Amino acid sequence: MTERPAITLCNLESADYPAILALWLRAGLPVRPTGRDAPDAFARQMTTGLQRVIGLRAGDRLVGVAVLTHDGRKGWINRLAIDPEYRRLGLGSLLVEESERWFHDDLGLEVYAALIEGENVDSQALMAHLGYTTHDVLYVSKRARPEA
Repeated sequence: MTERPAITLCNLESADYPAILALWLRAGLPVRPTGRDAPDAFARQMTTGLQRVIGLRAGDRLVGVAVLTHDGRKGWINRLAIDPEYRRLGLGSLLVEESERWFHDDLGLEVYAALIEGENVDSQALMAHLGYTTHDVLYVSKRARPEA
């Protein structure tokens, strides 16, 4: 059995977009490559100061990612993805814990949240394990373009 490289936490930048997109696709996340997940949209979002993207690397390979955003009152954990070959190793927990540390220690926020699609039972289980509670809410959105 080949030993896996050590996992390291890192901040990701716009230049990491191709690796992030590839990981989202490997992980099975729905992606809107001509909408909010387009390279130019991602780069623009990175310049707002409201977003931080963290990753986990095994050697040079990106194996985990989370997009963190905030609105000044609440921190949001978005687009969390773990490479299928690296699941069940606690990497999702590492990303959530770093998210919470940034929200609380660096930004002074006390509420952290994530939206999880109903069929994503793995993410629901992870968040429940980490102390997140489920709330029944109705999510509504209006999109300027269908692919946005």
